[in-house]
Amino acid sequence: MNREHDVVVFGATGFVGSLTAAYLARHAPEGVRFALAGRSADKLAATRAGLPAAAREWPLVVVDSGDPVGLAALAASTRVLATTVGPYARYGLPVVEACARADTHYADLTGEVLFVRAAIDAVHELALESGARIVHACGYDSIPSDLGMLLLHERAVADGAGPLTDVRLVATVRGGFSGGTIDSLRAQIEAYESNPGLRRVAADPHALSPDRAAEPTPAQPRDAGMPSRAADGTWQAPFVMAPFNTRIVRRSNALLDWAYGPELRYGEVMGAGQGVTGALVAAGITGGLAGLVGAMSVKPVRGLLDRVLPAPGTGPSEQARAKGWFRSVLHATTSSGRRYRATVAGPGDPGYAATAVMLGQSALCLALDDDLPQRSGSLTPATAMGRPLIDRLRLAGHTYDVTTA
Repeated sequence: MNREHDVVVFGATGFVGSLTAAYLARHAPEGVRFALAGRSADKLAATRAGLPAAAREWPLVVVDSGDPVGLAALAASTRVLATTVGPYARYGLPVVEACARADTHYADLTGEVLFVRAAIDAVHELALESGARIVHACGYDSIPSDLGMLLLHERAVADGAGPLTDVRLVATVRGGFSGGTIDSLRAQIEAYESNPGLRRVAADPHALSPDRAAEPTPAQPRDAGMPSRAADGTWQAPFVMAPFNTRIVRRSNALLDWAYGPELRYGEVMGAGQGVTGALVAAGITGGLAGLVGAMSVKPVRGLLDRVLPAPGTGPSEQARAKGWFRSVLHATTSSGRRYRATVAGPGDPGYAATAVMLGQSALCLALDDDLPQRSGSLTPATAMGRPLIDRLRLAGHTYDVTTA
């Protein structure tokens, strides 16, 4: 593509957008042409001034997500648009549509089922026709889940072990929340209030399937429930990202003609430790999640929470981000009874430091790698980039391993 830029970071003045831009300035190969985009020229200039020296000459593009003419010009100027402008349900669809029309590859950080469903319905056919790869969930939502499953599938195929039947991801993390994450939760709850039927859409385990009627898979594990104790004695609690990650993984399976396994049951939980301490942590996580969602669902209480929860554009300090880490272990069984364990892990706060690595490498992968799967349309990280992205993330310091269990 003959474009002015290779990668544009849209939302560069936001918390995660600026972290992603800084990561790219430090780690991208020489010669890659970047630009920063956002609503405010002054804020863009201030953001660029705070980036590493390699970014000091990056062009600035002033555009609003509500300006279709500006978005069309932005999309047409670049090979890849990486956007952190959320909540995506509120601001994202015009950006997706502009990229699909312009044959511009797109990557975002959404964890919003309703937005992804709307984007699939709006642009999948258009992107198929133009050749654009529209790739959602290119951060901690949902790269560890999606690429971990791809690794398991590839290993089972190589071993002749048969299709995957049961996979459970156990997540352990050290990290914090930003105002953007809270704003996305608020936007989803407000969507339920305006259209109660959307709650049923989000609750469907195959909400993101390309062909819901054709889904052959059996009943799926619950996304939320009471604390439980695994066979190894570890206590487990609901994982806040499971209602989104599981649907991305199931979409990948369906887009690959259910190559992972037509009888696949896939679920995610959060590891809480062992013994009495683990039980207390699991109970605390379960109660905390239920309490937050319940409180956010009550309008007067939601207004009070806005005064104490992180505001949009804010997040953990640099010191806190450096102390964070994530580890996802996927326990798998195949139709032949073979057992595998995939480990996906990395340093840095998962939602911010590690996510900046994931989004940055996704953008570079889409812009530079010529060995990507020959697919277009509304995709997932596994189906759009797959092994090339795994290789990039390994080189960036993340762990992607599979062993027999």
